[in-house]
Amino acid sequence: MPFVPSIPLVPFATAAPHAPEAWITWLFAGLLALMITALALEEQLHAKKSAITGLFAIIALLGGTALGLLPFGDLTLPNGHHVTMPVYIPAVDWGVISIILGASLFVDVVSRSGIFTWTAIRLTRLSGGDPFWLLTYYAILTVAFSAVLNNVTAMIIVGSLTAVSLGKLGRRDLMLGFLLTEGLLTNIGGLLTLISSVPNIILGQLAGIAFLKFLYVAAPYTLAATAVTVAMAVWWFKIEPMSTEVERRAAAELVAGFDERDGIESQSFFNASWVMLGLFIAVLAGTQTLPVIQDLGMGFVAMAFAAIALLKYKHEVERSYQAFDWDLLFFFVYLFVVINVAEHAGVLDKIGESLGGLIALGERPGGAALLWSSALASSVTDNVPLAAVLGKILAAHPDVSGGSSLWWSCIFGCNLGGNFTPIGSASTVVAVSVMHKHGLKISFKDFVLQAAPFALVHVALATVYVAIYPL
Repeated sequence: MPFVPSIPLVPFATAAPHAPEAWITWLFAGLLALMITALALEEQLHAKKSAITGLFAIIALLGGTALGLLPFGDLTLPNGHHVTMPVYIPAVDWGVISIILGASLFVDVVSRSGIFTWTAIRLTRLSGGDPFWLLTYYAILTVAFSAVLNNVTAMIIVGSLTAVSLGKLGRRDLMLGFLLTEGLLTNIGGLLTLISSVPNIILGQLAGIAFLKFLYVAAPYTLAATAVTVAMAVWWFKIEPMSTEVERRAAAELVAGFDERDGIESQSFFNASWVMLGLFIAVLAGTQTLPVIQDLGMGFVAMAFAAIALLKYKHEVERSYQAFDWDLLFFFVYLFVVINVAEHAGVLDKIGESLGGLIALGERPGGAALLWSSALASSVTDNVPLAAVLGKILAAHPDVSGGSSLWWSCIFGCNLGGNFTPIGSASTVVAVSVMHKHGLKISFKDFVLQAAPFALVHVALATVYVAIYPL
């Protein structure tokens, strides 16, 4: 089923009078580049993402209106009715916004049942305290959590448990290797499903990729990349299995003291949360085939499950609202506005022209070049605006269909590029902060030296995969 826009409205009745002059296009290209640079320097600027993009949205709207770039007038609904609304309202992809809001609220409520902590401690005990198996299980856990939670939450949960486990086992010397590996794997796990990361949501929606189709394509790569990452980490960080029975027995006794029942306040809610999580994933997977649901879309599914889950805490829903990352949500709202203005200013057309040479190379060579370009770009800037810009360009290109492998090149590149640097993704930032919290000082340079070999292998593997796998 082809992608249906979140707001199926006919364009504004009054269009911009003429194509923008070159200096205007370059002016807004500079504005977009300045915003991306500010997002990359978020920590140094001591400013939240929403504050940065909000400021640039104001500037973009004022500038776009003053220069006559933005269309104004009535919107015409399919039934012929006219609606007057601010130009920046339809600029926002409300389908993406509703998925982020609904899925985040749902996961917040379900996580209070203790199912994620229970799973983590269960795997810790299963490892018997052996560093090799502990890393293997934590790697699987990180990928699984990243597929159903946001990457930051997954890294916080697994990173915290890693610190506790290695501390009790007396193996703090392995903590750097564990945490860095887990940080890298959050971006691998973020590739697994259509809702695992925001670039997936943006690019998947624009390309019209169904949930099951996305899983079908991404799962083999995710499994292979996870196995390769663990194998590399074992060698790179010298994480060896225990060699003697005495070591294994002592470690097993230590982890036996971990109680997975801690944090489970209600057994009935615990059981219900597993059922709800399974239903949530199942309905998302069948969104494009279920009657009625296919017309409402994934945004409705996410918001509906969030509303149902909130009934558990119907007298204190504000707790979930307070825990939600509103900075993230408004960041996307403002981002869509900035990109929309840049589109009217001809910036996306210029970027599209520069990518035209890559696309002209064909699906395979062009896809490889696009994958590496997007990966390197996302290593130094936020991958969300990058995905939004690339998605807009590919969607408008006459030679790129919804089934083109170029979409997958962008998806892989935008997700995997974050593994090159500590600022390449939110989860690697969290991984570094967890390291610092536990006295493990690692500089920007040291992180790159440790992580770059993994990232190069990830991107190289993705390049081969996109070239040979029947997408």
